[in-house]
Amino acid sequence: MEKIKIKKMMDIIPEGKSVLVCGLPGIGNVGRITVDYMVDKLKMEKVLEIYSTHFPAQVFVDREGKAHLNRNTLFYKKLNKGKSLFVFTGDFQGNTPEGQYDLSWQLLEIAREMNVSTIYTLGGYGVGKLVDTPRILGAFTSLEMKENLIKNGVKFPEGEPGGGIVGSNGLIVGLAYKFFHLEAACLMGETSGYFPDPKAALEILKALSKIIGFRISLEELVERCKNLSELTEKMQSEMVDKEKKEDLGYFQ
Repeated sequence: MEKIKIKKMMDIIPEGKSVLVCGLPGIGNVGRITVDYMVDKLKMEKVLEIYSTHFPAQVFVDREGKAHLNRNTLFYKKLNKGKSLFVFTGDFQGNTPEGQYDLSWQLLEIAREMNVSTIYTLGGYGVGKLVDTPRILGAFTSLEMKENLIKNGVKFPEGEPGGGIVGSNGLIVGLAYKFFHLEAACLMGETSGYFPDPKAALEILKALSKIIGFRISLEELVERCKNLSELTEKMQSEMVDKEKKEDLGYFQ
């Protein structure tokens, strides 16, 4: 088998320039949650699937017992005013540095064929604690992009993110600018990193919809955030009660 194999579902080359949004599994699964929600609510069409030996040697099995091979998928939606939107998501990032580079390069080759002019990668910024209202941190490749990101609520605090951006989110941005002459930015939502975080995804989606210019219902994602808050409050309350009982037991 080739290291990377592409299975096309439809041939499409949009007129004019288009935007690509990438959200793969990572810290708090923030990017994946965001783009999965976009694909569902915008009713996006599947363009192609990518299979690779750079993915783990396993299959996923759904609730009914049906197995599918690990894959990453590209989706498409024509927006208003002639804009075109592509969304890239999937099961895994590459499981080695070589795999990360190969898969990122392949995606950028595809993006060039489809007249993509701007790329946004999405991910989580782990802070190791629960966050009520996550900030959205950014990294950019042009000052013009930075101005637009700031205008739409993206923060650029000095020294953050410390240590740079690891994995596909960083590589796609760097390779896009250096070798493909594409504008690119990374948006990172603050997250504890302890569990899948719809709160960070919600804040990213609020900013991204303004930056790109599309309308999307956030009602279902807001409800998921509410449910998560109730769950974490319950867990914290139970922990406090447990600690109190243990303290009382010590003095008996």
